[in-house]
Amino acid sequence: MVSMVSGSVEPLSASGRSSEKLSLPSLQSKMKTDPEGYETELHLIRNQFYSALELFQQQAALNFSSISGVGADPTVAKDLSDRAMFLAHVTPFYAKQLAEFPSDLAAFLKSSARTLPSGLRFHATQAVILLVNRKIIDIKDTLSLFMELQTLDDRNLRKLAFSHVVHSIRRMNKNHKNEAKNRSLQNILFGLLQQDDEAKAKRSLITLCELHRRKVWFDERTANAICMACFHSSSRIMIAVLSFLLDYEKIENDDEDSDDLSSEDEMTQNPHVVISKETVYKAHHKGTAASKKKKKAKLQRAIRSMKRQQRLSSESSNCSYYSPLYHLKDAQGFVEKLFSRLQTCNERFEVKMMMLKVIARTVGLHRLILLNFYPFLQRYVQPHQKDITNLLAAAVQACHDMVPPDAVEPLFKQIVNQFVHDRSRPEAIAVGLNVIREICLRMPLLMTEDLLQDLVLYKKSHEKAVSAAARSLITLFREVCPSLLVKKDRGRPMDPKAKPNGSSKAGDSAGDGGNEDQKTKASKRKLSDFEGQLIAADTSLRALKRLAEAKTSHASSDSVDGILSDEHFQRIKKLKAKKEAKTALAQQGFKIPSSDQLSFKRVDPSKLEAHVRLRLSKEERLALVKAGREDRGQYQARTAIKQKKTGGLSNRQKEHKKYMPLAAKKAKAQRSRQEKNKKKSRSGKQFRGKKAWKQ
Repeated sequence: MVSMVSGSVEPLSASGRSSEKLSLPSLQSKMKTDPEGYETELHLIRNQFYSALELFQQQAALNFSSISGVGADPTVAKDLSDRAMFLAHVTPFYAKQLAEFPSDLAAFLKSSARTLPSGLRFHATQAVILLVNRKIIDIKDTLSLFMELQTLDDRNLRKLAFSHVVHSIRRMNKNHKNEAKNRSLQNILFGLLQQDDEAKAKRSLITLCELHRRKVWFDERTANAICMACFHSSSRIMIAVLSFLLDYEKIENDDEDSDDLSSEDEMTQNPHVVISKETVYKAHHKGTAASKKKKKAKLQRAIRSMKRQQRLSSESSNCSYYSPLYHLKDAQGFVEKLFSRLQTCNERFEVKMMMLKVIARTVGLHRLILLNFYPFLQRYVQPHQKDITNLLAAAVQACHDMVPPDAVEPLFKQIVNQFVHDRSRPEAIAVGLNVIREICLRMPLLMTEDLLQDLVLYKKSHEKAVSAAARSLITLFREVCPSLLVKKDRGRPMDPKAKPNGSSKAGDSAGDGGNEDQKTKASKRKLSDFEGQLIAADTSLRALKRLAEAKTSHASSDSVDGILSDEHFQRIKKLKAKKEAKTALAQQGFKIPSSDQLSFKRVDPSKLEAHVRLRLSKEERLALVKAGREDRGQYQARTAIKQKKTGGLSNRQKEHKKYMPLAAKKAKAQRSRQEKNKKKSRSGKQFRGKKAWKQ
């Protein structure tokens, strides 16, 4: 006889075994080792589970709340959770006997999850997760259940369900990707994301963003689904999507959902991991079996950390920026729809700024044309506007060579008029010049000659930020259109097209004339030499042979001139390298990027404020003052220091307190008496000094 101890002890008979008392964990281990010998106990526990389940459902039907029911009879929920976990552990060993248990447990959890007590609900969820991990239940059948569990007001349960969904999908796509299964799971999450229920939409969005960030679902469908969530009826969902697209902050404000997930991908802090041959040899050939097992595990951890370091270093070295906005199927429709929502929404200014940035980023990335966007930006272009540098960066991002200059010209003129004038602050002038440079880099046709020459005059400013911005504008137009600059601002390696027409033609004609004169002189010299050689050839046969050899060698050299040898190619390379080096030195390393590179690159608002010294607040100034006082001691007056002196007396103080001998006292009294008499004698008459002969 075998008896089981779990709350209440009941005798259980098993053939061929002596009577003993077993708890559920010990019985579970024995059933795993000998499944056929414990079928009677299995049926008993299965019947107990279904009876407890029926009892709990009857209590719920009689309008007993979960809290009051557990308070009245806590053993009901305890027995139900214990037996659910027990059956979930032994289900792989009794597939036929417990064929209906997984579906019944999932259905019970789905139907009464909101009314269950937290402990029972958590254990039932753990049992379902155990069945999913052992592939008894498919993740497709339970995904909607786990997404619904995340909407409950239970922090631990939400964390458990979220981590299980992400880990299951990651594990499913670890070796190879099953597109059909992924598509079915994506359809479930996409459907939840499109629902009006904010809680379900938020949890599905968090799951999609996490899988997309971890590059598990790194495809166009997921990217488009995330982007299209910008048009959700809930403003919170829209803000979360905008934050994800702009890479501002985490979508989820609750850090508990992602703490356990982010810990896996954190790279070890070891700067460099080295695996030697000796370590590998010891892990496989030295020590006992247990020690070799530990060494192998340590070696595998080191190898994984090395691979992770290599992957992260390659990702950091790759400067390409990825965003789901790249994979938009209808980028023009997305931008127009989001811009119409921006015009009609009543959100706070920060949300509008996020929408502006996403629109500008999409317009610049796909080189779209949205003509109404630039007049909309124009109303915010003021130096005192909040987050003006971010706004100007968005304006720069939305400019590209496909936009007609007439659409951007009012915005461009307003930036010039509002920021760059004599009464403006130096910070505003510097930012304005930098913005003008970035816009002209993308659309050079906006600049006129008079405006450029006025802006270039700021290079003489005493403010470093203003002068640097003006010089950068000069450097740009030296490459883009030097003819708009004054001659002294064009620089040394000038484009011939930028020179005045008269001087260049005159120089060219003079050069051509000189070359023609040299050619005629050379031809005359050759003709005279040839005639002299002919005259000499008449006189001697040897001179005639010499003339024939010279003619043949000259003909061979003329025929070789049409074919280039390796020496010629090497010389051409050297000349090209010298020319490129000269131009690079003259240009000071400035290179104009292509239009594709400009659309691909994000505009950093901080670079628009380069060399600008911002005004410090009172707290920052006080912090700087206190930082300067750290190495200096506290001020004290000398008298206070003397009064607080703890050592002995000084020599002068000791002399004052020293007792004088009697003779010294008499001598001092006599001297003081004599000085008093002299003062009295001098006070009555004018004293003109002692006579020299009376001394």
